Amino acid sequence: MLNTRTTSARSARGDAALWTVLAAATGYGFWDAGSASLTLDLVLPLAVLAVAVPWSRRRPGAAVVLVNGLCVMGLADASTPGNAHVLSLAALSCLLGARVAEARRPLLVLAGCAAVDLATCAVLRAQPVWWFYALTVLPAALLLPWLAGRHWRGRRQLVREGWRLARGLEERQHLVAERARLTERAEIAADMHDSLGHALSLVALRAGALELSPDLTDRDRADLADLRGTIADAVEQVRETVAVLQDPPGRDTGAGLPVNDTVEDLLSRAAASGVPVRWERRGASPPLSCLVERGMYRVVQEALTNATKHAPDCSISVRITHEPDRTRVSVVNAVPSAGGPAHAGAGPASGVGRGLIGLQERVTVLGGSLRTGSGSGGFHVTAVLPHRATTAARTGTPAPGPVTAPGRPAGIHGSASPTGTARRPDPGMAPDPIRAGDPDTAPGEVLPESAERLASVRSDARRRSALAFVAPVVAAVFFVPSAVYLAWQLTTSVLPPSRFDELTPGVPRTELALLLPARAYPYPPDHARSAPRPPGARCEFYRSGRDLLDEVDLYRLCWSGGTLLTKDTVPAGRP
Repeated sequence: MLNTRTTSARSARGDAALWTVLAAATGYGFWDAGSASLTLDLVLPLAVLAVAVPWSRRRPGAAVVLVNGLCVMGLADASTPGNAHVLSLAALSCLLGARVAEARRPLLVLAGCAAVDLATCAVLRAQPVWWFYALTVLPAALLLPWLAGRHWRGRRQLVREGWRLARGLEERQHLVAERARLTERAEIAADMHDSLGHALSLVALRAGALELSPDLTDRDRADLADLRGTIADAVEQVRETVAVLQDPPGRDTGAGLPVNDTVEDLLSRAAASGVPVRWERRGASPPLSCLVERGMYRVVQEALTNATKHAPDCSISVRITHEPDRTRVSVVNAVPSAGGPAHAGAGPASGVGRGLIGLQERVTVLGGSLRTGSGSGGFHVTAVLPHRATTAARTGTPAPGPVTAPGRPAGIHGSASPTGTARRPDPGMAPDPIRAGDPDTAPGEVLPESAERLASVRSDARRRSALAFVAPVVAAVFFVPSAVYLAWQLTTSVLPPSRFDELTPGVPRTELALLLPARAYPYPPDHARSAPRPPGARCEFYRSGRDLLDEVDLYRLCWSGGTLLTKDTVPAGRP
């Protein structure tokens, strides 16, 4: 509400300032005219401007029509068509171009005003000077300021769109920073789940094995049972922390903390902890990228973690096969029998099931595939990884091979996404704005909406700028020759009063040739042509002054047979 009041007050102050300037120009024109009418030439124009200036905000076309009416009053003046209202007409025409976006209706308004001006000259049977004024000065006051206003509007719109785009980029930068923070949290969660969860599971397995030792006392067994329960609680707390830190689907999971040890080190530690695991490697080990090495490490680590938690006494078989262009990692654990040890199901039974989902995403972004499920010999986890991370690792394109949700009795616990596919690229990460015509833009690449809008506004501004500069040139080419020719006719038909006084009736034209101008005035008014003349005489008219925009007295010279018969003066005003 306060902002609206401030804007209204600013608009009122601007209108008052504009009316003051135009009123000052009108007052100067009234003072310069001398014998002008106070009501028609001062009070009425000031009242019209007081209405037209506020209207220029809501109805700028109507404001231009009102002020053009003041200029029409000047065309009806017998003394001169020129008046100070042309400045007001130019100002309101400029506001019309600046405040109206479209061009069709303003052009109709300008054309209608020009038509009214010409019709007024035709009805009043105005002299050529009035026609010249209506054909040059008034159209220039209508069209050129309107073009300047449109150019001004285009520049302002371009600046506004630029700032709007800058604000959008700033907001996007904040979103990218927030996204990076969430991704970092997700990476921490993944590392906690993969590393800390695996270590805690091995410790719980070691404690369970010690609990069965015959050399321990009942108190030691109770302490170990409490220790195993504490570790189980710690694993559950780790899973809850991971649930808090875990990012929603859609992030890039290709990054993570570096793995310092190898798959052999991981398997050796598991075997030393009492896990019945055996492994083999087939084929020559090729040079693998660090991303693929880390992915292979995480596949084995996650499979061992789930197997030791849900089937601790069952054998685990790990096989790594290196093929010419890919590496296959296969982990198989036997399914626990129904009469297995009591601690076979120990550990947190309500896992949140994020292990296989994260593992599926990690393998997918590397361009590989992951399959899980029950088969001959137990529960299988099979990952196929390329030796080098493919385009899928950079773009997040899903790779074939959905994860099947294994049953609870199977060895490895986990769940897959409802669709069984990898995460899609993050829709929140918008592409960088691309400038129209950018040579780096790929063929067929879609421009962002902000870039398209800015390019459109820039194109409109350039077109308006070109029109604002070309239109005056075209108008000059059209009007200047006729204006120059008319000015030449008027200035070469001037007979100064001193020479007019030297002319003596009855003297032949040959003797008066040096006093006469080069040509007679070709546009005398009707009342001068119809004035009485000597019988059989031919009369010529000459202008008494060089003022082009003011009506001056005419001198009439009547000749008969090459001899000056009479000379007289035709007043400038009409009878």
